[in-house]
Amino acid sequence: MQNKQIKKVVVAGGGTAGWMAAAAIAKLIGKHLSVPVTLVESEQIGTIGVGEATIPSLQYFHSLLGLNEKRFVTATNATFKLGINFENWRDIDHQYFHAFGVTGQPSWACGFQHFWLKAKELGINADYGEYNLEWRAAMENRFGHLADNGLKHAYHFDSSAYALFLRRYCEQFKVERIEGIIDRVNVDSASGDILSLTLASGQDIEGDLFIDCTGQRALLIGEALGIDYEDWGQWLPCDSAIAVQTKSVRPPVPFTRSIAHHSGWQWQIPLQQRVGNGLVYSSQYQDDDDAMQLLRGNLNGELLTEPRTIRFRTGRRTQQWAKNCVAIGLSSGFLEPLESTSIHLIQSGIVRLLRMFPLHGIDPTEVHNYNKETVFEIEHIRDFIIMHYHVTDRQDSEFWRYCKNMSVPDSLQNKIEAFRRTGRVFLDKGEMFEDSWQQVFLGQGLMPEQYHPIMNTLADDEIRTFMTQLKQRVDQTLATLPNHADYVNQFTQSPTSTR
Repeated sequence: MQNKQIKKVVVAGGGTAGWMAAAAIAKLIGKHLSVPVTLVESEQIGTIGVGEATIPSLQYFHSLLGLNEKRFVTATNATFKLGINFENWRDIDHQYFHAFGVTGQPSWACGFQHFWLKAKELGINADYGEYNLEWRAAMENRFGHLADNGLKHAYHFDSSAYALFLRRYCEQFKVERIEGIIDRVNVDSASGDILSLTLASGQDIEGDLFIDCTGQRALLIGEALGIDYEDWGQWLPCDSAIAVQTKSVRPPVPFTRSIAHHSGWQWQIPLQQRVGNGLVYSSQYQDDDDAMQLLRGNLNGELLTEPRTIRFRTGRRTQQWAKNCVAIGLSSGFLEPLESTSIHLIQSGIVRLLRMFPLHGIDPTEVHNYNKETVFEIEHIRDFIIMHYHVTDRQDSEFWRYCKNMSVPDSLQNKIEAFRRTGRVFLDKGEMFEDSWQQVFLGQGLMPEQYHPIMNTLADDEIRTFMTQLKQRVDQTLATLPNHADYVNQFTQSPTSTR
């Protein structure tokens, strides 16, 4: 154990990751245990800033910070998100919806997908999503807050505005912000710990625990400490993206659009007054000029920014915590934003650090456990994203033929085969997305060969009645929800509530 007490935390880099880390550590550790937080960033260094869509877990993070939802939505130009519409993924001109929330009603013996499969055999051919309130609300452009979080939602927001929102939040906890470019990371030759950061101005920033939020550059964890990067390009061949913002031409819908093309996919993320757009592609199968032309041809509305090309490598650091440095965000690893998990990985890394915070010294056992849990989580999400590419009927281009026929991690192959044979999603303890796996498996065209045999113990009329009642319940709740765009306008204009 390193017995050096943690008396000061230094966050290297701003943006979404940096300010989320600073906010959480300052409020939940610094305020109560007198650990000051300093954040170093430079306005000369831009952030990737494409992470404008989230998943519902962000609400948990906001509740930890005590953030007011109305203030957040207003400050970040946010809209509400109920899921993702996947277009051309299973095949050209086919679409399906991955919704938040729980579909149908599972039993003690099996998931709802088994009831749905049995119902199909009985001639009840309603789409799987018809039994999901979030799916139905998204398709009808409806949204509203329900009691007990009865309508699971996330957000679309301006990530730059979010960083500024958190920066202002941090002022009440005396977070020190230092403007400057990091020129050198000073490492102790004996212990291997980081001692300080030297800025281009010559100023030294000393600390006891350093949070690396320097993005893909990974100045601390990668360049200074030499922690290797494990590349996942063999499973996720996309390595480039072009991002651009456009003016809204229609009211915002409560979902993200993910539109597959011949060498990748395009996102559309509707905010209150603008739309975030981007094209993700593989440079092996599509050159930059062709990608730019394809994106421009699929844009609606006036350009508000110039398109930016971004290079990336999917993968992860072999350690996310090394010595007295913890990597958060892109310095830790990168997964393309297909399922809007980037900000979730930031917040889970932060919460994990808070739970293991080394106030009285860094314990190697805690470092090991932190890395083990982080690797488990990101590899689970990695498999979920790979599945979108691999479980497909598309063979219309070299890119899709490669994805369909490539070898995938054993952990993913086991899930695919289990669902194909039994209709079950087998999750290890701590994994997320059980309902999501079911929805995307079915949406991508993977139909189970059988349903759970307990279905045959139920009378056909029981199943028909059960399915009818579930759908009626969704219909009744849906009828109470207002139009999404109207609700956003009313929500942001009304007096600030406690929500």
